[in-house]
Amino acid sequence: DRRRGWRAGLAAVLAVGVVLAVAVLASAVLDRARPALTVRDADGALLARVPLSTGQGFALRYRNSLYGTLAEERFVVAEQGQLRLVELAADQLAVLEEYYAVTEPAMRAPRGSRRAWVATPARTVELPELTIAATDLGERTLLVPGRSPLPLWRLVEADPTVVLQVEGAGA
Repeated sequence: DRRRGWRAGLAAVLAVGVVLAVAVLASAVLDRARPALTVRDADGALLARVPLSTGQGFALRYRNSLYGTLAEERFVVAEQGQLRLVELAADQLAVLEEYYAVTEPAMRAPRGSRRAWVATPARTVELPELTIAATDLGERTLLVPGRSPLPLWRLVEADPTVVLQVEGAGA
């Protein structure tokens, strides 16, 4: 009977839809339980929340205003949720040597890296939160492995100030 076949097909489609909806909801709940890097405006309003895996780092890419080339500040999340600067990277060697004034020689980045040069920061920087100016001139962009780049300057309007902080489990 045609109706029975149609009903069985509809029931199968509905069952798949329910399973997919439950999977999406479960994924969202798990993302909320994991630590996340939050981006807030100067008034504290949440602009973005990017879930992080344990031990996962992130980078802030920007266009250096002095040299006009791309650079990155690479961070890891320390045990208590602090943001620790661990590496600097740039397309132009002068950004590392002159702008950042690194004390150890910069090195060519490994094949496949996003930037041409990398260096260790001249001093240890570890902060509970990071306040930056997300202007369209600098094009600050948050890079988290496995996620789409997040252009921070597009999230703000008159005041370009954004605050990055780790929130959630263990932070």
